[in-house]
Amino acid sequence: MAWVSLFLAGVFEIVWASAMKASEGFTRPWPVALMVVTMGFSFALLAHAMRVLPLGTAYAIWTGIGALGSFAIGILWLGEPATAMRIGASGLILAGIVLMKLSG
Repeated sequence: MAWVSLFLAGVFEIVWASAMKASEGFTRPWPVALMVVTMGFSFALLAHAMRVLPLGTAYAIWTGIGALGSFAIGILWLGEPATAMRIGASGLILAGIVLMKLSG
C-alpha cells in the first residue's frame, strides 16, 4: 500500500506543478485552487508512504515521478523542446528511480 500511496503522491505532484504553471504566477484563481488541493493530496500521500518506506527512498522516488511527469507534460502539451540532452537527463532520473526501488 505504501508504494501505491507513493505513486499517487507523485501523480498529484505532476498535477500541482502543471497547475502552478497554468496559474501564470498565481494570477488565475482556478489553477491556483487546483494546485493547492492537489498539493495537499500529494503531501498527505507522501506522508502516508513514509510511515513504511525510508525517507530517502520515498522522497527521491516522489520527486522523480514529479520531475519525469512534468517533463513529459511540458513536451507533450506545452511545446517544450525535446532535445537529446533533456531526454538523456530524464533517462538518468528514471534510472535513479529504478535503482532506488531495487535497493529497498
